[in-house]
Amino acid sequence: MLPEIHDFLGCRTPDAWVEAALSQQDIMLLDHKNCEFKAASTAMSMIAKYGAYPDLVMMMSRLAREELVHHEQVLRLMRKRKVEWYPLSAARYASGLRVTVRTHEPVKLVDTLVVGAFIEARSCERFEALVPHLDSELGGFYSGLLKSEARHFQGYLKLAYQYGDVADVNRVIEKVRAVEAGLIDSPDSEFRFHSGIPVLT
Repeated sequence: MLPEIHDFLGCRTPDAWVEAALSQQDIMLLDHKNCEFKAASTAMSMIAKYGAYPDLVMMMSRLAREELVHHEQVLRLMRKRKVEWYPLSAARYASGLRVTVRTHEPVKLVDTLVVGAFIEARSCERFEALVPHLDSELGGFYSGLLKSEARHFQGYLKLAYQYGDVADVNRVIEKVRAVEAGLIDSPDSEFRFHSGIPVLT
């Protein structure tokens, strides 16, 4: 799956982000926990909004359960490593991607699914970038998450093509790819799991 994900994304994670993540593993874990919870919440909200789409409901139900398990796993790692919880501001990443979503249906659903595919693909690619540099426990955990994030990426993309026109979905992918790469490759004032290039202050 990784070659497919690399082709889907518009850029690779910059080395500067990896260095920041390794030096701020407490923030990385805390924000990762938050991301897993948000992913589950997003899936649940899509079930509520798009209940007339049975394939979507089935996938999002499975995805929500899996993301909540990951949330619990990160919480256990945080407790084991004595990483305390505290409020953490969200990255600009998700909101930056959401501006690409059209506001009318049915294309709003398609755009939302494409954005979901990019978020899952980037998460997978970031786990891949981190794994070689982490201790065996955290590296093993993130290596295991690679497979689930790749499945989620495939699921979101499959649904986008199922519910949308192929040519339109391809245009949306190109549009979101450019925005997503811009968020990843540009300077960012704070380090988060999906942040851009950290700016030292």
